[in-house]
Amino acid sequence: LPSLIRKKRDGERLEEAEIQSFVREVTEGTAQQGQIGAMLMAIWLRGMDAGETLALTRAMASSGRALAWPPAWHGRLVDKHSTGGVGDKVSLALAPALAACGCKVPMISGRGLGHTGGTLDKLEAIPGFRVALSPEEMQSVLEQVGCCIVGQSEELAPADRVLYGLRDVTATVDSLPLITASILSKKAVEQLSALVLDVKFGAAALYPTQESARELAHSLVTVGQLLGIHTSAVLSRMDQPLGRCVGNSLEVLEALECLEGGGPPDLRLLVTVLGGLLLWQCGLAMGPEQGRARLGQALDDGSALHTFEAMLGAQGVPPTTAHRLCTGLPPQRRQLLGEASVQEELPALRTGWVQQIEALPLAHTLHALGAGRSRAGDPINPRVGAELLVTVGQHLQEGEPWLRVHHDGGLDEEGRKVLQAALSLVPEPPPTPPDLLAETI
Repeated sequence: LPSLIRKKRDGERLEEAEIQSFVREVTEGTAQQGQIGAMLMAIWLRGMDAGETLALTRAMASSGRALAWPPAWHGRLVDKHSTGGVGDKVSLALAPALAACGCKVPMISGRGLGHTGGTLDKLEAIPGFRVALSPEEMQSVLEQVGCCIVGQSEELAPADRVLYGLRDVTATVDSLPLITASILSKKAVEQLSALVLDVKFGAAALYPTQESARELAHSLVTVGQLLGIHTSAVLSRMDQPLGRCVGNSLEVLEALECLEGGGPPDLRLLVTVLGGLLLWQCGLAMGPEQGRARLGQALDDGSALHTFEAMLGAQGVPPTTAHRLCTGLPPQRRQLLGEASVQEELPALRTGWVQQIEALPLAHTLHALGAGRSRAGDPINPRVGAELLVTVGQHLQEGEPWLRVHHDGGLDEEGRKVLQAALSLVPEPPPTPPDLLAETI
């Protein structure tokens, strides 16, 4: 191992066999943590070409078992991955909508860490929902329902779990080849036909600029295609929260609105565009636009909501709870998920036009109130969250409420100050903000 670390440290290219032996030692536990950390830093400093990144991805994918599916599903297996943002509840609506259109969606998702929310945490706000399914259970749910949303099990890409944990403490999180291999190794074990990536950029995203996000998107699409997966990427802006709600329970409620054919327009746009690309990539639509219309139809005709209810039931939610959540009125839904003890509205401090609502300060404050976690394994409070009561371009009078914060006590003056600073008001109507979706790769 020291000779491989030295080789990469000196900027040389690693052969496929060398990369495989490094990953084998990581998986078997024979590599020392210091050695793994040194290799991660060498990769961060020196980079990897597409061939090396592909070899790393393949080695990490084959460090555990691969999922196997019935031959009849070939060409219909799809998934999406988002690089994470604030208020991103797309998966909750997208997976059942795709299943309603005839796809099989074995979605392996993550938990929230830092200021970004995790899909698994959102679903666990629903009483009884189980995210830990064995591969056999996954297949059974896919047979019955067409989609499942689960956590990464011990058996799938175990090398990724070791490297992922160490990247955080060695300041190597933002390495292109390491991000690419981490994301795609987990998708490779799903044996997918098609994959779409939502690569976010902006103040509340992993990448601040469109250029840096484009670089990651190109890396992911290139390596995804080399793995034999029809891969595309959408670059989307993440300066403001997606939709109107942030926080686990509130985001489930908003995803349900989307599944009923309603909800915020930006959420529906992202769900239908990403879904439309997947339907096109796996041959269920003639083009992205036709795919988008077909996915929108599944949201509008109730089939996506029906599938979501079936998925909840198949993943441990009592059928009566699932039914009441999917068919009940908003007050009944809120009662089922539980509400925070305090719902506090913040007033506009002056009169003006809403120019922007920054996602990052909002996320940091909610995180401190218990909505997020600072380290893996920390408990979270699913009832903590915030609802935006205004949209960009709207006129606000001083004293009018613009944000409703749901918390169980603990919001102090400092927190209120940070939240108030997230709202930008200007004296004149602001120009139309740029489109949410910047480009498709």
